[in-house]
Parts: sequence; C-alpha cells; structure tokens
Amino acid sequence: MSRRFTLEEAESLLPEIEKSLREAISSKAEFEEAETALQSVNQRVIMLGGVLVDRSAVYQNRLRRDQSAERLKGALQKIQESGCLIKDLDVGLIDFPTLFRGDEVYLCWKLGEQGISFWHGTQEGFAGRKAIDADFREHHRGDAAN
Repeated sequence: MSRRFTLEEAESLLPEIEKSLREAISSKAEFEEAETALQSVNQRVIMLGGVLVDRSAVYQNRLRRDQSAERLKGALQKIQESGCLIKDLDVGLIDFPTLFRGDEVYLCWKLGEQGISFWHGTQEGFAGRKAIDADFREHHRGDAAN
C-alpha cells in the first residue's frame, strides 16, 4: 500500500519537495543540453566523414551529461521516497495520495503554488482539480482508518 498523507503532512513536505523538484528540473535541462551537443557532433561526423572532433569538448559534454543524469536520478528518488507521486516533471506537478470519504484521491500541488489548495480523483488528473474546501478538510484522512 502506498503512503497516504493528511493535508498538513503533505504541506510540511513542500519545502523539501520543491528543492528536490527544482534540482531535478535543472538537472534534466543540463542533461538534455549536453546530450544535444553530443548528438550534434555525431551528426557532423556522419555527414562529413573525416571531420576533426574536439575530443576535449566531447569528453566534457559526456561528463556533464552523466553527472546531470546522476543528479536527476537522485532528486527524483528523493521525491519518490517521500511517498508523493511525480505527475509532470516539466511543469513540476506533484500528487499526494489521501482518502476522501473512503476513496483514494490526490492532493495536487504545482511548482510555484504557495501551498496545496486542490485535490482530484485518481482518474481525473490536473484538469479535474477541485478547490480544497471545508467539506474536503472535514472528510479527508491520511490513513486508512474511518
């Protein structure tokens, strides 16, 4: 069974989640930049044949790509170990499983939002977000107890 959060538990994790999420996004961008540079060199070699290659630049880009991949992996692992779900890394969308009236739903947070103000069903996704209101606050639980 996956971890379930109360609204308070999820919000208390936001500073840590946000830090890891920003690191993951930054590492992903750096990885993609280095990978594009390496692919560009490969394309030139294929197109031109005996072209001189700046081995030092290739080495640096490989090193940068590999290091950013490791940082990305570590940041994603940190987020996942907390029990929340990464729904969209590019926009920084995170869901926290919880129970509402006995059904599993997700507390939904997007990078840049001040706190968790929305929830949605497990099949609804971001487009189905609903505001957390008094009824939700009264009838949601982080654990499986009723």
